[in-house]
Amino acid sequence: MATDWLGSIVSINCGESLGVYQGRVSAVDQVSQTISLTRPFHNGVKCLVPEVTFRARDITELKILEIPGPGDSRKCGDLQQMETGIPGVGCQVGPSQNGTGKVLKKPISSSAPQNIPRRTDMRNQDIIISPQQQCSKSYMDRHLETLTQSKGFRRRHNSWSSSSRHPNQVTPKKSGLKNGQMKSKDDECFGDDIDEIPDTDFDFEGNLALFDKAAVFEEIETYERRSGTRSRGTPSEKPARYRHDENILESEPIVYRRIVVPQNANKEFCTDSGLVVPSVSYELHKKLLSVAEKHGLTLERRLEMTGVCASQMALSLLGGPNRLNPKNVHQRPTVALLCGPHVKGAQGISCGRHLSNHDVHVILFLPNFVKMLESITNELNLFSKTQGQQVSSVKDLPDTPVDLVINCLDCHENAFLRDQPWYKAVVDWANQNRAPVLSIDPPISEMELGIDAKWSLALGLPLPLGERAGRVYLCDIGIPQKVFQEVGINYHSPFGCKFVIPLHST
Repeated sequence: MATDWLGSIVSINCGESLGVYQGRVSAVDQVSQTISLTRPFHNGVKCLVPEVTFRARDITELKILEIPGPGDSRKCGDLQQMETGIPGVGCQVGPSQNGTGKVLKKPISSSAPQNIPRRTDMRNQDIIISPQQQCSKSYMDRHLETLTQSKGFRRRHNSWSSSSRHPNQVTPKKSGLKNGQMKSKDDECFGDDIDEIPDTDFDFEGNLALFDKAAVFEEIETYERRSGTRSRGTPSEKPARYRHDENILESEPIVYRRIVVPQNANKEFCTDSGLVVPSVSYELHKKLLSVAEKHGLTLERRLEMTGVCASQMALSLLGGPNRLNPKNVHQRPTVALLCGPHVKGAQGISCGRHLSNHDVHVILFLPNFVKMLESITNELNLFSKTQGQQVSSVKDLPDTPVDLVINCLDCHENAFLRDQPWYKAVVDWANQNRAPVLSIDPPISEMELGIDAKWSLALGLPLPLGERAGRVYLCDIGIPQKVFQEVGINYHSPFGCKFVIPLHST
């Protein structure tokens, strides 16, 4: 009887210490109570040895996965599992050819050597014995009891394939169509031999590279065009997407070059929205400010507008609302303001006054001169009313890095200031402080720049600044449109809803 189960594929659970083994039965020894598996797999991994042998007392559970038939191997519909003790395999012998048979209901428990009989169909743990084999009933019961030591088997599936039945058993009548469908599904799902399991891992990346996404979408679009799917309301092109600040209804095409200068610009910039902003020469820029002052945009107004815009940009660079709020009083930013004795210095002092009003610690450096410009004197008088600190020596500047350095040392005319000792000392301090630098209205020539800037703020229209000026920003100082037209500039404001905008090199 044990030889009937040779070649079956079984799964043997040996507990937590030894794990689960799967393989094909190669030998069953009833005397020594051992079972041998060939081509074994241990916990899903193929073993290095060709054959392993198990003792009955080491086995906690045994499942039959496949029983070989007369012609070919078929997959069993059931997995046999023991509840307690050493696993055993139920025995079923079908009815004889004359249709008679005997049903035996009996629990199986013993500890003698086992004989693994062939199992075909089991219902309610019945054992069907044919008349021809009733003579060997006691022999089978004795070996079954000694093999299993269990209460019975759990039925997991409804049917076994016909090829796994005993040769003397007659196949019971069933629905041929349904049985055929189920058998074909079982063969499709479980038809692969256990020896064909690949040893290598699946190459997900390589198989994904074989998928041609563009070809699939093209095929889908071709099918939709032929079947008329798009004609039922599906658009053939993707709808245009608009930003939150773009107008959906456009009455006329957008003109990106709205500012035209009377002479060819040496350098052009563009805004975030794509508007072109040309640069102007220093002579034209100076003429523009002079005409604006003649029409009422006095120097005091221009200084105030420049100070507001520059302080607004500086507050944004210092962190904006994330840094400047009542809960962050311990993170009060420090700004070093470097000013010269000219109008550019007065613009910086105005910026420092607004920064100090916004609870920024401002350290203003201004060298001592016997006579100051009236604009500087007026701005210093206002700055002295704030909490800002004014120094005239480089030694009084901070030794530690500050949050921001605002450079207003250089001007367009007085180039002799670069030869002064105080100028060189301040430039050395700024270059060693390692703080980012913001320059307000820097000169055109890079030779006149003693400090490399990270940002530069231009007034009204930009000058053709070089690489040492850093990233260029443009601020609106309130020059009316007709003033631009008077100096020959066709002007349309590029600022939109802002007073300070970034410029990008084209």
